[in-house]
Amino acid sequence: MGGMAAPSSNFYAIWRAENEARLSLLEQGAPNPSERLLQGVWNHQRLLRDQLKTLDGKPVRVLHPGFWNREAGPDFQGAMVQIGDESPQSGDIEIDLTSSCWHAHNHDTNPAYRKVILHVVWSGNDPGASPMPAMALEQFLDSPLTEIKSWFNSDAAQGWPDALSGECCAPLRHLVPEQAGDLLHQAAEIRFHSKARAFEARARQCGWEQALWEGLFRALGYKQNVWPMQRLAELLPQICARGSSVLVLQSRLFGVGGLLPAELADASPNSYLRRLWDHWWRERDRFNNLLLPKELWRFSGLRPANQPQRRLALAAHWLATDKLLSRLETWFTTNSEEPIMHSLLKCLQPPSDEFWSAHWSLRSLRLSKPQPLLGESRLTDLAVNVILPWFWMRARAGQNDRLQRVAQDRFFDWPMAQDNALLRLARQRLFGSASVRWIKSAAAQQGLLQIVRDCCNHSNAICEQCPFPDLVRSWEAHMKTEATKN
Repeated sequence: MGGMAAPSSNFYAIWRAENEARLSLLEQGAPNPSERLLQGVWNHQRLLRDQLKTLDGKPVRVLHPGFWNREAGPDFQGAMVQIGDESPQSGDIEIDLTSSCWHAHNHDTNPAYRKVILHVVWSGNDPGASPMPAMALEQFLDSPLTEIKSWFNSDAAQGWPDALSGECCAPLRHLVPEQAGDLLHQAAEIRFHSKARAFEARARQCGWEQALWEGLFRALGYKQNVWPMQRLAELLPQICARGSSVLVLQSRLFGVGGLLPAELADASPNSYLRRLWDHWWRERDRFNNLLLPKELWRFSGLRPANQPQRRLALAAHWLATDKLLSRLETWFTTNSEEPIMHSLLKCLQPPSDEFWSAHWSLRSLRLSKPQPLLGESRLTDLAVNVILPWFWMRARAGQNDRLQRVAQDRFFDWPMAQDNALLRLARQRLFGSASVRWIKSAAAQQGLLQIVRDCCNHSNAICEQCPFPDLVRSWEAHMKTEATKN
């Protein structure tokens, strides 16, 4: 029990070595490593960095490899690379097995790839196969490929490279969690008030209730579909008459949004899709000048629950009741004994939908068990980005200090939201490998995002001219001064 077992007696180590050997034998027949492996190599720069050259022989200096994009689009974003005698460039990096993949994968026609500044491939010798500079990794690995594959299966390859931590990481490490938490609290307050002011500006044009609907629709659009959702919300006064049924409202939202399939050959007479069309075909001429092109919507990389049809189906339930605003006001002004998340979920969660409780999309198979139209992660987004800022600003406009405090207190008390790629990137850039388990609220997460917007978005990957490290040092000095006063 006393010491660590020798490698020869470590069953797991023996199994792991045998398994790696088995995988290696299986991979020997493959002509190339996987793109996933190449992405790991690029992320950690397991390369002879002082020898890198493009396919046409120009030296390549990687000042920053960029940030690994796990969603649709280029593999790495926000990289900084210097090629030959040119000035350093900021842009994206795409990684493929060969140069021919650029056209084969239709990157040449996809606008998401317009910012690619370097096409990184495994092997190739034709510099003209890519429209931008290309570089082959095969000859620049810092270790034999077999060792690289073994490393890729280790924890070291899965972690965040220390070199990618931001310049703010060092001064932030000197702050105790309470000090860092106070800084995030203040950044979150700025973000909260900024969102509230945006509602005030919109309410001056269209009224408080319409401004709220537009905010709710934007939040339902998730990040990929904010703008088409915004446009549909702007059209609500024209397409959503009071007293309409859920089915009618769903057919109008789908129809005006361009989200109804053109072919119904496989739809049975009594199916939900057929009933939608039975309503829509009678009304579409009436709304013809309002129709949105389907090309506005983005479906790639969306989780099933975030499909726009499903989000609009939820919105139709809210619109059909004609009591959403009064329910929200009751929730906001009533001190409930149950947690605020649960009470708001009761307010916003519609009754079971005959179709959408059992399907992710119009064409998906029936689910094995019912799924709610609104989950806790989207509920948190609605609360901290829309509902609470809206109530705060409306209370301020009405000079009601008590309700302003209620809105702000609920914002700072709201439990932590579900993690996402942007939050992970923000934590990694600001705190590196340091533990941030003290970040336990949605407001702290909002503070992180505000710092990224104020600082990271105005600098580059190597943090040139970023003011945040100096701000952190000034904050630390301020906190020390305050501590001596007390």
